[in-house]
Amino acid sequence: MKTIFYTCPYVPAEWIAAHGLRACRLLLDHTKSNSVLARAEGICPFVRSFVNEALKSTDAAGIIVTTVCDQMRRGFDILVRKCEIPAFLMNVPSTWQNYESQKLYTDELKRLSRFLTKLGGKRPSNNALAKIMLEYDDARKSVLGAREYLTARRYAEAIISLGRDGPDKTLNSITADEPPTDGVRLAIIGGPLMKQDFALLDTIEQSGGRIVLDATETGERGLCAAFNRRRLGDEPFMELVGAYFGGINDASRRPNSELYKWLRQELTLRDVQGIIFRRYLWCDMWHAELGCLKNFTDLPVLDIDMGGNNNNEMQRTDNRIRAFLEMLQ
Repeated sequence: MKTIFYTCPYVPAEWIAAHGLRACRLLLDHTKSNSVLARAEGICPFVRSFVNEALKSTDAAGIIVTTVCDQMRRGFDILVRKCEIPAFLMNVPSTWQNYESQKLYTDELKRLSRFLTKLGGKRPSNNALAKIMLEYDDARKSVLGAREYLTARRYAEAIISLGRDGPDKTLNSITADEPPTDGVRLAIIGGPLMKQDFALLDTIEQSGGRIVLDATETGERGLCAAFNRRRLGDEPFMELVGAYFGGINDASRRPNSELYKWLRQELTLRDVQGIIFRRYLWCDMWHAELGCLKNFTDLPVLDIDMGGNNNNEMQRTDNRIRAFLEMLQ
C-alpha cells in the first residue's frame, strides 16, 4: 500500500485512507535534521526536520503540506525544487466564520482527491468513506478515554500512533500503565512536538507535575471533532469537512477566539494549576500568542522556546521546569 506523508492536523487521515492509501502523519526526529539543506538559518526546527525526512524518504508515494504557517510554505518550496516525491500544497483558510472559507476547504479536499488518484488511489464511495470514518472515530474515542490511565508520554504516543499507523495498530498498542501519580496539574500548550520532545513530558512528571491537558498540535488539541453518526450516514464527506475545518482550534485561525473558548473550558474542567507554553524559535505565530495567553489567564505560564537538539538547551529546559514546579508546589 502506497504511503502519503503529512504533518498538519487539518489533513484528514480518513480521506487518504478512503482512497486506498496509507495515511502517515510523521513523528519527526531532531537527529535527522542535519543535513541535506545547504542553509538552515531562520528555519523552524520542525520544518527543517520535515523537509529532511521527505528528502531522505524511500517510503513515501506523496507528501501533503498545508498553508497553515509561513515556515511550512517555505518548506514546500524547498520540496518542489529538491524532492522527486510528488508534493501537494493544500490551502487551509485562516478565516473560518463564513461559507466561502468552508467551501474553499471543501474544494481543496476535492483537489487533494485528484492528487491521490494520480498516485494510484481510488475515489471512495460514500459507504467506504463512512466506514473508515467510523473506524477512526472509534479509535479517537478509545485514545481519549484512556487518558486517565496513561502517562503523558504514552498518551501523546497513542495520539501520534493514530495519525501515523491507523486505528487498528493504535487500539492494539493501548495498554494501561500504572495510574499516574498525583502532582501539580499542568497544561502544555503550543505547536507540534517531535520525538525528542517527549522527554519533556517525562521531566515534568519526574519533577512532580502531571500533564492533564495536552493542548499541543500533536496532542488532543490537534484531534478533529467527534463525528455526528446520523449525519455520517447521509453526507460523510461534508461531516468530514465540518469535523476538521470546524473542529480543530489553532493559533493560525483568524479570529482565534474558538481556541481560547476551548482553552477556558478545558483549563477549568481539568482544574489546571499552571501552563507550560512550548514553542519553537522562528515560529512567529506561536511567539505572538504568548502575550495573548498571559493576558487571557491568571494561571502561571512558563515559556519554553526550543531552537534545536543540543544538551545545553535540554539541560536549561529541565532546570526551568523543576524551578517552575517548585514554585507551584
